[in-house]
Amino acid sequence: METSFRQIRFFGIVFVCLCAGIVGYSLFSAYNFAEQQRQKIYVLDGGKSLMLALSQDLSQNRPVEAREHIKRFHELFFTLSPDRNAIESNVKRALFLVDKSAFGYYKDLTEKGYYNRIISGNINQNVQVDSVACNFDAYPYKAVTYARQLIIRESNITERSLITRCNLINSVRSDNNPHGFTMEGFEIVENRDLRVIDR
Repeated sequence: METSFRQIRFFGIVFVCLCAGIVGYSLFSAYNFAEQQRQKIYVLDGGKSLMLALSQDLSQNRPVEAREHIKRFHELFFTLSPDRNAIESNVKRALFLVDKSAFGYYKDLTEKGYYNRIISGNINQNVQVDSVACNFDAYPYKAVTYARQLIIRESNITERSLITRCNLINSVRSDNNPHGFTMEGFEIVENRDLRVIDR
C-alpha cells in the first residue's frame, strides 16, 4: 500500500512538472510569436490588397526624414507663382516647418514688394534642391542646403544659386509637420545670379 502511494505521488509530481514545463514553453513561444508579429505592419492598398511592410527602428529613418523636411520647406518657401493665394498658402505651409527666422525673410520680402513684383510681372519661380548636408553627430543637427532658383520671366530665365543653413531640432509630428523636425536659425548664406538665358 505504501509503495503504491509513493508511486502515485511520484507520478503525480512528474505529471505536475511536465504540465508546468509545457505551460512555460507555451508562454515563451506565444511571447516570441507576438514579438515577431509586432515587427510586421499590414497595409491596405486602396482598400483592396493586403501588403506586408516591415517596421524599422525610427532612428534609422531620421537622416532621410531630415533631408526631406528641409527639401519640402525650400520647395514651399521658394517656389512662387503669380498668384497671391498660392504664394500665401505655400508660405503658410512652409512656416509650420521652421521657427520665426524664416518669417523674418518673408516679412522683409513682403515689405520690399518682392511678391507684388512676382504677381504683376507674371513671373514664376522654381527651386531645385541639389543636396542637403546634415551633421547628426551633435544635437541640434546642423544642415546646409545647396539649391538652384529658376526665375522664369516672359523674356528670359534667370538661374540663381541658393545656399542656406539651419539647425534641426526634434519636434512633435503632426499633419502640418509629418517628419517631426523644426528648423531653427534659418539663414540664406548665398543667393546670387549664375546666368541669364534668353527665351
